[in-house]
Amino acid sequence: MILTVALAGSVLLRGRIHRAAPAAELEPVVYVRSGETLRRFSLGYEGLLADFYWTRAVQYFGRERLAGHSHFEQLDALLRTTVALDPHLLIAYRFGAIFLAEKPPAGAGRPDEALALIRRGIGANPGYWRLWQDLGFIYYWDLRDYRRAALAFEAGSRQPGAGVWMKTLAASVAAQGGELDTSRLLWTEVMREAGNDTIRRGALEHPGARERRGGSPHFPPLA
Repeated sequence: MILTVALAGSVLLRGRIHRAAPAAELEPVVYVRSGETLRRFSLGYEGLLADFYWTRAVQYFGRERLAGHSHFEQLDALLRTTVALDPHLLIAYRFGAIFLAEKPPAGAGRPDEALALIRRGIGANPGYWRLWQDLGFIYYWDLRDYRRAALAFEAGSRQPGAGVWMKTLAASVAAQGGELDTSRLLWTEVMREAGNDTIRRGALEHPGARERRGGSPHFPPLA
């Protein structure tokens, strides 16, 4: 109870500080670094605290970027605390990963931390296909690892509600990474599963997209 009251008082105090001083003058603070510790003592206010930490993460990122800083030392800790408090706060995974992965000075230049954040999100929200999309784009744009990008897009294509374009993206990226057999099999699946003639024709016209014997390619687990 004491901790809850103290945290509530902290929120009110920070609000008053924001009204009294420019945001650029505020020192970044990570408060309690362990989200699991906060969860144990939050007495049901995990969602409120998660929103609080997510707001702080966004403010911290914006302030450091406007100041021209390139290290963002506290960003990863703020994001990890946020999602520990609320594992289903999807915006924190998606935008947090962008903040982490972008090269300085636009971001922290830490695609490794972005991958860890997205993987944590997938673990907590396994059926949300857009997290697989985000994982694939980090591998593709930031790490130039086309094989793993293709694996991520293909895994996302199997989640509920995912568009067929996820599989076409996986096929294209696999070909770009030299995985031609995998690409061919994926294009074959696109052709079979396409819900309209336009997509089906596109798959048929793609180089190497022809019917082959056998089932879907085997994708080893992402690591």
